[in-house]
Amino acid sequence: MAGEKVRIEDIKNPVRSELQLQALAYAEANPVDLSPEAVLAAAQAATGLSHFGADDFRPRLKLWLECCDADQMMSAVARAGVFRQAVGYATQRLYLEDFIRRHPEVEQVDIDRPLVIAGLPRSGTTYTLALLAGDPRLRSLPHWEGVRPIAEPYIVDGKDTRHELCEAEWAQADAMLPLTKLVHEFSPDHVTEDIELQGMDFGGYYIEWTARVPGWRDFQFATDRTPWLRYIRRAMQAMTFQKGPNRWVTKCPQHMEQMQEVMAALPGAFIVLNHRDPVASIQSACTAMGYSARLTRKKIDLDEIAEYWIDRYERLLRTCVNDRDSVPADRCYDLYFHELMKDPVGQLEAIYRQADMPFDEQTRSAFEQAIAANKRGKHGQLVYDLRGDFGLDPNAIRDRFAFYFERFPQVRVEVE
Repeated sequence: MAGEKVRIEDIKNPVRSELQLQALAYAEANPVDLSPEAVLAAAQAATGLSHFGADDFRPRLKLWLECCDADQMMSAVARAGVFRQAVGYATQRLYLEDFIRRHPEVEQVDIDRPLVIAGLPRSGTTYTLALLAGDPRLRSLPHWEGVRPIAEPYIVDGKDTRHELCEAEWAQADAMLPLTKLVHEFSPDHVTEDIELQGMDFGGYYIEWTARVPGWRDFQFATDRTPWLRYIRRAMQAMTFQKGPNRWVTKCPQHMEQMQEVMAALPGAFIVLNHRDPVASIQSACTAMGYSARLTRKKIDLDEIAEYWIDRYERLLRTCVNDRDSVPADRCYDLYFHELMKDPVGQLEAIYRQADMPFDEQTRSAFEQAIAANKRGKHGQLVYDLRGDFGLDPNAIRDRFAFYFERFPQVRVEVE
């Protein structure tokens, strides 16, 4: 119900549903092989294709899977999810590379100065993306297309079945963890992140949300991420070739820590940088992770979740603070959560002005319609309790982020 307050009463000692128990039992009885050979063979068998394109993704795939395999507390369900996700990414990569091989002109498609949204999870990035996607002049990525970017393999009797497939997957996921949609919705028409496109090149931090993989985290910080960010552009070219326009709006929270590489991979990119009290974001992320742990972890350890993600956020924000001034003023807009909530149309107009994009009455009307269609909390709102659930003092957490508030003093404290 829209606006309903929902408290997860069993986050520490979950009462699992019958469906969750069945999933856990099935996964235990059907273990998966987290090896690159198994993943790539499964993708090849599913597609009948063998050309993966450039081979530089293979060491990343190997490390990704090794780090997951090393997580001894990951449940059989989570392991199956990692395998399924990796096979899915490899499958879509095969389809993408095959499409480009048959349509080489794809590589000549111009991707015109994309708008790239960055910012902490739960800082308004999803809302900003949904609103900007309301401009018909911009190309965005609905979830049904993000998980299956190439249409041809899914055309059955002249009908594109991708939406239907995604709808079935969403129904299954929603039945398994029904409160997830209060934090992040993955319904077919929900405008999604480019993390799906990075995944086809086995890059990005998505896997950190599934397993405890400090080795993968550290690898990312020690590595130039431009190659797998450049793969976003490759996928965009193919999707634009299938259906325009060619000016994109996209987002990923992790872009906050890789702004320089985003600009290198996506020439002409304009970055919309969302800002919010990190504690508000952390309490949401940790609660969501604590809720899903009933399926993904062998043992519920809320201390471990909080420790990892508070540290992860600090790393992300320190990189953001260090790199923000390297982005030219005319290629970035700092968007503050409280201002976005107070005056979304005014903030969108300011973004367009900074990006030197036309903003007329037609644009205003499109955004007003998007605002009406994207009411926050339409599935209900989770009640967060850092003290009660995690034994954490919000103000003590915030002390770790003093450097962020000093750099961006307009950020308002939300959680006391």
